[in-house]
Amino acid sequence: MRTFDFSPLHRSTVGFDRLFSLLDQVGNVDPGTTYPPYNIERTGENAYRITVAVAGFSDQDLDIEVKENGLVIRGERKADTSVKSGEVLYQGIAARAFERRFQLADHVEVRGASLANGLLHVDLVREIPEAMKPRSIPIAVGGNAPRAIEAKTTEAKAAA
Repeated sequence: MRTFDFSPLHRSTVGFDRLFSLLDQVGNVDPGTTYPPYNIERTGENAYRITVAVAGFSDQDLDIEVKENGLVIRGERKADTSVKSGEVLYQGIAARAFERRFQLADHVEVRGASLANGLLHVDLVREIPEAMKPRSIPIAVGGNAPRAIEAKTTEAKAAA
């Protein structure tokens, strides 16, 4: 696999440290971390859903934690020694403990989680603050704009 050196970009950018560390992490993903399988889908313009296949796990066996910009889903089955079943001749259903991590973008919030038919659904919504949404700036034509700004500044100084 190719590796990229982002150090020249560190010298000419400000505030993108997290982006570069994420790009570095992409190349260091352990290929053995494929359990449990999951889907990420877009359910609306700013809505997403992560679906994790957790067959055999109950809601008490699962833990969902959100910290900073990360989502961690853990599963660990509690051994049930009270129920004795027959001898297992073949065990193809994986019920091992797992921890699945997802990096969330800025302003993405977890809205809820549900467990149905062996699938854990985690609903996410991206809510951009009003101050960060695009807005239209009116353009004044002629010489009126500087006078209007000067008038507001003069009124503010007179009021103080």
